[in-house]
Amino acid sequence: MNINLENLVSNSEANQNFSRVARLVDEKGTAVILKNNAPRYVLLDYGLLRQNALADDADVDVAATNVLAKHIKAFEELAK
Repeated sequence: MNINLENLVSNSEANQNFSRVARLVDEKGTAVILKNNAPRYVLLDYGLLRQNALADDADVDVAATNVLAKHIKAFEELAK
């Protein structure tokens, strides 16, 4: 994950002005909340989260298909 310096928000600012942080996420997709000047939390647009989760599922499907294709004879024997 790349961190854009424009997306950094202090913990106290996030606490006092959450609506501003939410607008930042709406515009940029993410916000990184700092605690003691170090990245601590990530606020992420839910649609972006779902999009990334679906991509991971697709990767699993591709890997499973490759394993099945490579070892099809063994799976056929096991199915008997």
